[in-house]
Amino acid sequence: MRLLEVKEIRGKIILKTGLHIGSGNMEMQIGGTDNPVIKHPYTNEPYIPGSSLKGKIRSLLELYYGVVAQAVLSEDLRKAGGLASPKMLKSNFDGKEHVINILKVFGAGAGEGMSEELSMKIGPTRVSFSDCFLNEEFIKEAEQKRWSYVEVKSENRINRITGTAEHPRFIERVPANAKFNFSIYFKILEKEDNNLFKDYLLKGLKLLEYDSLGSSGSRGYGKIKFEIEGDENLKREFENIKLWG
Repeated sequence: MRLLEVKEIRGKIILKTGLHIGSGNMEMQIGGTDNPVIKHPYTNEPYIPGSSLKGKIRSLLELYYGVVAQAVLSEDLRKAGGLASPKMLKSNFDGKEHVINILKVFGAGAGEGMSEELSMKIGPTRVSFSDCFLNEEFIKEAEQKRWSYVEVKSENRINRITGTAEHPRFIERVPANAKFNFSIYFKILEKEDNNLFKDYLLKGLKLLEYDSLGSSGSRGYGKIKFEIEGDENLKREFENIKLWG
């Protein structure tokens, strides 16, 4: 196993609806929002952490390839939440091929009990996601038109009996049509990794377009589109991916 190639996917993430990826700062400021989005500490501009992309794409692939469906059949594996792990390979588990491939692409967490033999079989994690910062052209347009990089959306809960709104909350989001740069790198360590690139990374990106990023996806948040740049063949291949049928 040696490094044969590093593939790069780069381009723009275009928000189709408002995006909320929380900063983890739950402290309520006077005049502030209940839950601000994550921002760069120097520029105060919102960004998309690479870890958010990686985690969501991995979880969608685990659903797509039936890993979660198998995990729920075992009380022991249910505790891990359907996460593809080395532990699954020790159990009576259908679809071990997908577990191995997901571990090759995304890696295993620390303390997941990876044996030396399995570590040698899987090798280094293939994919790395960069943090995604606002696109330079979008920043220029936003400054010219005096757009804000964030919006505050008010929400509440409807009391079904009285028909009144209760528990108002104010959620900070990055507005629709904002654009972020993205770049993803994929190590080819053996020829078979080219299939992992197509069947796991590209399909994972396509799955994310059908789902949502960040929180509150079921309420319309986080719809995105990937716009691949620089490689027309890769762009056509991604656009023609069929996930079902």
